[in-house]
Amino acid sequence: MKRLFSCFLFQTHPEDGMSAPRRAAFWLWNTLLLGGGAAALGLVCLILAPGQYGWELFWDYLTFPGIVALNLLPPVVLAALLYGVTGRPWTAYALTALPVVGLAFGNYYKLTFRDDPVVAADLLLLSEAGNMAGKYQLFLTGKLAAALVCTVLGAAVLALLARGRPRRRARAAMAAAALVCAAVLVPVYGSDSVYQANANIEHINRWSSTQQYISRGLLYPLLHSVKDALPNPPEGYDQRAAAAELAQFKDADIPEEKKVNVVGVMLEAFADFSSFDAIEFTQDVYAKYHALEEESYSGTLLTNIFAGGTVNTERAFLTGVGTGDYDYRASAASYVWYLKSQGYRTSGDHPCNDWFYNRVNINSYLGFDEYRFTENHYRALSGDDTAWDRIFFPELTASVLAQLEDDAPLFSFSVSYQGHGPYGDYECWWGEAEDYIANQNLDSASRYILSNYLGSVLDTQEHLSRMVDAFRNVDEPIVLVVFGDHKPWLGNGNSVYHALGIDLGQETEESFYDYWSTRYLIWANDAAKEILDTDMAGEGPDISPCFLMNLLFQQLGWKGDAYMQAADQYRAELPVIHNSGSCLTADGRLVRTPGKEESELIRRFQCLGYYRSRHFDH
Repeated sequence: MKRLFSCFLFQTHPEDGMSAPRRAAFWLWNTLLLGGGAAALGLVCLILAPGQYGWELFWDYLTFPGIVALNLLPPVVLAALLYGVTGRPWTAYALTALPVVGLAFGNYYKLTFRDDPVVAADLLLLSEAGNMAGKYQLFLTGKLAAALVCTVLGAAVLALLARGRPRRRARAAMAAAALVCAAVLVPVYGSDSVYQANANIEHINRWSSTQQYISRGLLYPLLHSVKDALPNPPEGYDQRAAAAELAQFKDADIPEEKKVNVVGVMLEAFADFSSFDAIEFTQDVYAKYHALEEESYSGTLLTNIFAGGTVNTERAFLTGVGTGDYDYRASAASYVWYLKSQGYRTSGDHPCNDWFYNRVNINSYLGFDEYRFTENHYRALSGDDTAWDRIFFPELTASVLAQLEDDAPLFSFSVSYQGHGPYGDYECWWGEAEDYIANQNLDSASRYILSNYLGSVLDTQEHLSRMVDAFRNVDEPIVLVVFGDHKPWLGNGNSVYHALGIDLGQETEESFYDYWSTRYLIWANDAAKEILDTDMAGEGPDISPCFLMNLLFQQLGWKGDAYMQAADQYRAELPVIHNSGSCLTADGRLVRTPGKEESELIRRFQCLGYYRSRHFDH
């Protein structure tokens, strides 16, 4: 027994003269301990993968051998590779644990705060994620603490009991085998058919992309999402066909007599909650916004995002491309560039950090001449804090009015920040909770979260109204387009929505709209109405963000560039093309499973958008 203990537990190499069976057992012992430890890391990741959705999904994983294997294999292969590189089992384990457990924690927090899992594209913005994490109050649950303890214990066990150090030749063979195994697995993880074969939908909402993702664990869907981290051609993409379709249209100039100044403002998490009967308002929170809608052309925007992902709506509006979330690395086609070609000056404001969604670079890629952020403007006004609307709107208004003194017409597009979650759950920032709601069935945390959100939107409307009044009283023609980017975060795991009984399941048309919809409005001052010969009023159609600029141009009497004219053909048939796979037909039908004709229209529009995003010469 003493001989076995010394040979197998505390030796770095088999002793000279050790028999072949004992030598094999020695290396098997070390290999199995490391492999078991790496598999345990995968299991820890699986335990944390559902986030706040509970244990039910984890038990579901165990009924799918494919899901278990596909989530446990990555850390095992990585540990084998690192064992070959370092020659030390515990070091290989520790280096494997860092990314695996780190991803599990990041995913857990992201699900909790934003109901959004970690995908491969997020790994391209790690510094941004770290900065944003500081804006939320991190916590340590029993499950997270247990995961940390188990991970550390695993390293300690391997450091004590698995000390075998293979010779260089064996290590090289092990590393090579791990690389071969990884190469063989690449097509498996990228396969859509394998992904569908491992659908685990019994206890999830199949319409929820988040739940579809986490129903397969974390490491498996994360690796599957690698192919989506950078734009990939849509199914059936034919570059020549897309180019030929676009060539049927020619960029149209904006008539000189119709060149009005355009000011766009996307409001962070601004949504009209007056449609929710479950909220017992103690005042008309949306009075000023509704009054503005009465003198505007307004309608419903069906976004592709919920509680986060602002840039999707923002860039879909600016580019007309349906997905709106490409990670642009060079100058790319947009309506901003088109307006520049028509003699427009292009500018905007975002009272937050310039690194957020890499706007400091990408906004210039999309054609903006200048953009003001915290770093180059707002910090002097707000200190280290992000500027809220009491600073943002007056500064934007003054900037627009100053730029109107130039001879060139102006296109300004700005993104607010004030409505960004999370909202405080222990006090009301905007007075008292009773100033906004009377719901007695809500716990105190939910009441504070909801009242803080409503206080924010009420304040936003006050400053928006003042900006409109300033524009109303100038002789220069101004058209204003305002819209919300997505519904707000309301508590971890959407707790406040659930407490109010608001259905976010998306299984009915009502719940689909409750989850995805915000509002838009297009307002014009008297000078612009006179030039455009329009009253700019009425109820507009339900549309996707990628078609909002089309609708704006239609109201202005502009035809736009070739891409916009081509996109108008699709907008006429399907005014909403949603990333969930749903669409809205011209007669107002919400189609959850598009038929052959609708699917072909969607495919062709996606191909046209992909071509636009990849081919630009200005």
